[in-house]
Amino acid sequence: MIRRSGEMPEPTVKVRMKESRVIMFTGIVEAVGVVKDICTQNELKRLQIYAPSIMSDLRVNDSVAVNGVCLTVVACDKESFSVQAVPETLRKTNLGLLQENNWVNLERPLLPTSRMGGHFVQGHIDDTAKILEILPEGAAWLVKFSVPKQLRRYLVNKGFVAIDGMSLTIIEVSEHEFNITLIPHTQQVTIAKNYQVGTVVNIEVDILAKYIEGMKS
Repeated sequence: MIRRSGEMPEPTVKVRMKESRVIMFTGIVEAVGVVKDICTQNELKRLQIYAPSIMSDLRVNDSVAVNGVCLTVVACDKESFSVQAVPETLRKTNLGLLQENNWVNLERPLLPTSRMGGHFVQGHIDDTAKILEILPEGAAWLVKFSVPKQLRRYLVNKGFVAIDGMSLTIIEVSEHEFNITLIPHTQQVTIAKNYQVGTVVNIEVDILAKYIEGMKS
């Protein structure tokens, strides 16, 4: 705008943008950590997790997915970090079942420059499921899970599901169960190596399925 001589300058309006954080994960497990200490106080469970391979840039207030659950780092050192799980998280996930020396899947949040190796995972667990059967198929495993009734509508053949934070493809789904395949690499580098019939796992369905359902209502 051209201002004529003698005119008063227009007041400057400063707009402060509200800081926001969008935390997303890919479902590609970075490391397996070990639960070193568990402390319960005021209904909160504090977990100390030994994971030196991801501690180089992990800080207090950062988010990290533990078995697929998005949690906030409340303390850390060079080799381990601590997180707290609230009662709702303990009710909805398998974190309440963890014991000292158990292994957990770990993933730091997606960066703008990261490759999308899996699918968009929020770290918001929908429910848990149990392993019903593990069938060897050569070196791979065909693993069958129970389907929580309220999640059945979000699961489709060849669709995505996050199991303990692992981005996996559904092979087949029926009314009460679904199955996936675990390749040897996934078995070796995640907690899947410890899976057995009866193991309780965390389930997060594909967020896109939820949005589609929301658009229909």
